[in-house]
Amino acid sequence: MKLSKQHFIIFLILITEVLGFSLVLPFLPIFAQDMGASAFVVGLLLTTFSLFQFISAPIAGSLSDRYGRKPLLLISQLATLASFLLLGFANSLWMLFLSRAVDGLLGSNATIAKAYLSDITPSKDRSKVFGISGVAFAIGFMIGPVIGGTMAQTNYSTPSFIAAGITLISIVFTILVLPETIENRKSILKRLQKRSRLNIKLINIKQIRYYFKNSSVNQQLIEFSMYTLSMAIFTSNFAIFARQKFDATTQQIGFSMTVIGATSVLFRGYLLPKLIDKFKERHLERVGVSLMIAGLAIGIFSNNYYQLLIMVTIFATGAGMNYPLMMGDISRSVDEKEQGAIIGVANSLDSMSHIIGPLLGGYLLSATFPESMLIATILSMSICLFLIFREHKLY
Repeated sequence: MKLSKQHFIIFLILITEVLGFSLVLPFLPIFAQDMGASAFVVGLLLTTFSLFQFISAPIAGSLSDRYGRKPLLLISQLATLASFLLLGFANSLWMLFLSRAVDGLLGSNATIAKAYLSDITPSKDRSKVFGISGVAFAIGFMIGPVIGGTMAQTNYSTPSFIAAGITLISIVFTILVLPETIENRKSILKRLQKRSRLNIKLINIKQIRYYFKNSSVNQQLIEFSMYTLSMAIFTSNFAIFARQKFDATTQQIGFSMTVIGATSVLFRGYLLPKLIDKFKERHLERVGVSLMIAGLAIGIFSNNYYQLLIMVTIFATGAGMNYPLMMGDISRSVDEKEQGAIIGVANSLDSMSHIIGPLLGGYLLSATFPESMLIATILSMSICLFLIFREHKLY
C-alpha cells in the first residue's frame, strides 16, 4: 500500500485536531473552576462541546458530500482556530462556553478528514489507512496533555495559543497541498440542481430500537453503552477529581492523561493482537473490565499522586483492551450486510455517553465527595462485567 502526500496531510490534520483538544484538556476544567465554576458547571462546559459535535458531525459530512471536502475542511479548521483564540483571550466563563460551542458546532475536522481519506484510498486499503489514522489520533493524545499541562503552569493562554498555531499550520497545508476530491465545480452544481434537499439524520432512533430488540446483539450494545458511559464519566471529570482529592497540578494532570493515552496505544497497537491469538476474546473482555474496576477501586483508597498513577495505568490497560474487543463483538453479532448500520448505532451510543457522562460526573463531584465519581463509574462497569459473565458464548 502506497500513501500519497494527501494521506500524510490528512494524518497531520487529525493529529493537530486531537493535539489541540488534548492540549487544553488538562487545564480547561481548572481554568473554569478558577473563574468560579462548580464541578457541575465544568461538566456542563465539557458537555457543550460533545453536544454540539453530536449535532454538527452528520451535517458537516453531508455538506462535504454536497459542496466538496476542501471548503468544508477549511471552514472547520478556521472554526477550531477561532475557538482556541477565544480560549487564549478568555477572561470570563461565557467565553469558555463560547469557545467550546464554536469548536463543537463548526469544527468537525475528523468527520470530513475521514471522508477525504475514503475518497483518496482504494476500498481494499481503507481499513489499513483508517488504522494508521487511529495511530495518528493516539500520537496527538499522547503528546498534547503533558505539553498543555506543563505550559498551563505559567498561564492558561500559552497552551491555547500553541494549539491555535498548530491549527494554523494545518490550514496552510490544506490550502497549498490538498486538492478537492469529490467532483469538479460543474459537477457539484449539476448535483445541486438534482438534489434540492439535504438528507440529514442526527440519530436514527428507529434503528437503535430495532437493534436493542434484537436478542443476538442487544446485550453487546448494553455492555458497550456501560463501557462508553464509564469512560465518559471518568475521562471528562478526571482533572477536577485529581485536583480535589490530590491537589494535583495541571502538569501532573497532563502527565497522567499521557500515561492513559500511551498505555491504551501500547495495548491496542501491539499487545492486544498477540493476546487475541492466545485467548478467547470474551475472556479478554472480562479481564479488561475487571482491570478497569480494580484501577478505580485503587483510586478510591489512594492518598497520593503516585498511587493515582497506578490507578490510571491499570484503568487504561483495561480500557485499551475493551474498546476494540467490544466493537468486534458487536460486529460479529449481526449479518455482514448490517455492518454499517450497527457501527452507526454504536457511534450514536458513544456520542450520547459523552453528553451524559460529563454532566453526571460533574454533578457528583460538585454535590458529594470526590470518590463518588469513581463509585458511579465502578457501578456502570460492574453492570458491564455482569453481562459479560452472563453471556457464556465465547468467540
